[in-house]
Amino acid sequence: MAIIQTRRRFLRGLSLAGAASVIGTPPSQAADGPLETTTVRLPKVAGICVSPQYAAEELLRAEGFTDIRYVETSAAAVPEGIGTGKLDFGLNYAPLLIPAIDAGLSVVVLAGVHPGCFELFGKEDLYNVADLRGRSVGVQDWGLPHVLVALMAAYVGLDPAKDIRWAIDPSVKPMDQFLNGKIDAFLGFPPQPQELHARHVGRVIINSSVDRPWSQYFCCMVGANRDYVQSCPVATKRVLRAILKATDLCATEPTRVAQQIVDGGFTPRYDYTVQTFNEVPYDKWRDWDAEDTIRFYSLRMREAGFIRSNPQKIITEGTDWRFLNELRRELKA
Repeated sequence: MAIIQTRRRFLRGLSLAGAASVIGTPPSQAADGPLETTTVRLPKVAGICVSPQYAAEELLRAEGFTDIRYVETSAAAVPEGIGTGKLDFGLNYAPLLIPAIDAGLSVVVLAGVHPGCFELFGKEDLYNVADLRGRSVGVQDWGLPHVLVALMAAYVGLDPAKDIRWAIDPSVKPMDQFLNGKIDAFLGFPPQPQELHARHVGRVIINSSVDRPWSQYFCCMVGANRDYVQSCPVATKRVLRAILKATDLCATEPTRVAQQIVDGGFTPRYDYTVQTFNEVPYDKWRDWDAEDTIRFYSLRMREAGFIRSNPQKIITEGTDWRFLNELRRELKA
């Protein structure tokens, strides 16, 4: 994986003084103690919903980090990258982080970022997940979209292996298959839902931002390398603080942050980025229970045969809420 250390200070238009007026004045470095390291490595992935890790760059500099690296990584490879030490932190989906913990990788979940961003699209004659029985669902591999749709199907009593026809084609994007009428449904992530809405194509079966139970749990969470957390607790807290402040900015300054994300080369479409920021509930990280998310998805994934560990083992071995609890008190609304 090629390492890209961006020199664009894409939050340069957002002065630290201006940011402080929105998210609170950063505490002095002395309050936490000296940084154990000034280096932090984060993933650069295709997708808008993980933008807080990009919007955190200038905030990380304010926290004392001088070597901020964005590593080209696929979303599916982020947990492994964290677990093997190629990445220090990264925003990723709970159903991807949990199997990494189950497999014994050095991954620890620190916080939730937002409850939902994915949407399940179907043809006009599909009204709910149960209608997927006997229908085709497009996926490029057996990764996150397959896992999430399988969990949704199992939740309403379907057998994902028998009741759904999985259309797998690594060479063609499921959205293109859907647009060409070759499949009945697929799971979209920003900016795909925004594009389909703009084109008035398909019916939304599930919107994870608003439809229960999925809207009640975090989608993207902050994962970290366990060794980094254990050896660099001050740096860990400062990284998490920067990411959570950036999450607040995505909610309160969507147009300004969207422009800087685009200027930084993290995503090409300003309009879809603003739309995502306005639709995804980035203001919920203080309110939702991150541990409940791990428990919910771990239980669903164990029942569906995706993991072997029980939820409590995943929570005990793969989570650390100390920094989140401190920052909840520190970054009061």
